[in-house]
Amino acid sequence: MRAAPVGNALGVGTERLGTYRRKRDFARTPEPPGGSASGPGPLRFVVQRHRARRLHYDLRFEMDGVLASWAVPRGPTLDPAARRNAVHVEDHPIEYLDFEGVIPAGQYGGGDVIVWDIGTWEPVKTDDPVAAVRAGELHAEVYGQKLRGRLVLVRRDREPGDREQWLLLHKRDEHAVAGWDPEEHPRSVLSGRTNDEVKADPDRLWRSDLPAARASIALKAPSVSPPDPEELAELDALGAGGTWQVFGRALRLSNLDKELFPGGVTKRDLVRYAARVAPTVLPYLAGRAMNMHRYPGGAGTKGFWQKQLPDHAPDWVARWDNPEAKEGDTTTYLVVDEPAALVWAANFGALEWHAWTSKTDAPRQPTYALIDLDPGPATSFEDILTLARLHRTALEHLNVRAQPKLTGRRGIQIWVPVARGPSFDETRTWVQQLSRAVGGVVPELISWEWTVRERGGHARLDYTQNAINKTLVAPYSPRPAPLAPVSAPIDWDELDDPDLRPDGVTMANVPRRIAERGDPFRSVLATDQTLPRIS
Repeated sequence: MRAAPVGNALGVGTERLGTYRRKRDFARTPEPPGGSASGPGPLRFVVQRHRARRLHYDLRFEMDGVLASWAVPRGPTLDPAARRNAVHVEDHPIEYLDFEGVIPAGQYGGGDVIVWDIGTWEPVKTDDPVAAVRAGELHAEVYGQKLRGRLVLVRRDREPGDREQWLLLHKRDEHAVAGWDPEEHPRSVLSGRTNDEVKADPDRLWRSDLPAARASIALKAPSVSPPDPEELAELDALGAGGTWQVFGRALRLSNLDKELFPGGVTKRDLVRYAARVAPTVLPYLAGRAMNMHRYPGGAGTKGFWQKQLPDHAPDWVARWDNPEAKEGDTTTYLVVDEPAALVWAANFGALEWHAWTSKTDAPRQPTYALIDLDPGPATSFEDILTLARLHRTALEHLNVRAQPKLTGRRGIQIWVPVARGPSFDETRTWVQQLSRAVGGVVPELISWEWTVRERGGHARLDYTQNAINKTLVAPYSPRPAPLAPVSAPIDWDELDDPDLRPDGVTMANVPRRIAERGDPFRSVLATDQTLPRIS
């Protein structure tokens, strides 16, 4: 039964969150600021595996409208012989019960967090757990997915203080297991993922500028399934053209048998590829103006940029009217907010997809900082790999999250997700500082000259792409070259793979690659990162 002194509908318990809030900058951390009171029903508890400066487990019990919290360095256990040190820390808000994600570096407790266990609990030997904690001894019967039975917390320091030292143990009861080690059970009970997997691909962040009930922001688009074999067979049966029903839209397709890429890759192949990868690509395009690089005559001909959405585009295609457009500028851009829109663009002859690095609701605030390793005529791919590895080392040193991708030609690009706030001038300056530091290590590979003919055949670390309406090719976009190479995201470890080739991933093998490896670029969708100062 719920104990009497829990928080009520007025959120009385949230008055205890002062220390928690003082330690955090909610403009930078995805953690919840708190504000919700306890609801009806059993009291809840949670254990979060938290990799901050040091690995520890956070044990939290709901009481008085907040989560009373202890940091347990070696984690709770079912072993009755074990005695665990536990540090009594500040109370946390109720919303923290299911918080799983990444706290930005530089913030209090910065690191990755998973929900290691969650369940309900009952206070034992008291109906006032707040008073029990104040007195220095809490007995809790826990009903979790991993932890069961009686936990006891006993204060070792008799004088209350900010960093009280407590002892945590498990009673010898029917749930006790000798030698039980929490590190042998490392996965989240919510997502089934490890800390490493959550760090690489967080599902959500918290917007501290929103009410707590709406603060959880999904980082992934709603799941959309690619066309099934029957729908792909209908595409093949169209002949040279016709109407294809896909993603709930009727798309009029034309010239499907025309070769668009040298090597026998047809427009039908491009349309099929766009449909198959659209669910994966959509999060990188949604909410952004897209510049289309069109090659209606095929990749062997001269292409051109199509930024203006044509009048004949279907009414259902999303678009953005640029309020800052001057006379002669593009006024209306395509916005790929649904998979069918990408298929429409492919049929329109858009062999390359270039989305803006800012979103339409804040076009002057980039969500990525872009590092473009642009090879010169004398630059080998091994040279590009050397530059990419040096950037990897520099970014690791700065504790900055970023992800590389092949250009599909000869280079590599690195995308750094950033929280909204800095201007393009600021992200450009940051990338310039980083790249000049990296270039200083291997000056024989680098030229900082603007024009290609003045570079002596050397590579350029191009930071100038960090500007409004300047774009790099989108993840998984085809490139206009024989056999349809793709700008494919890669894992950092692949930089050390001797078989890696700049144009080795093509439209033909991307779907299989995604099925086998997943999408390594997903971590850039968490645009919650503040760029550190480079000195």
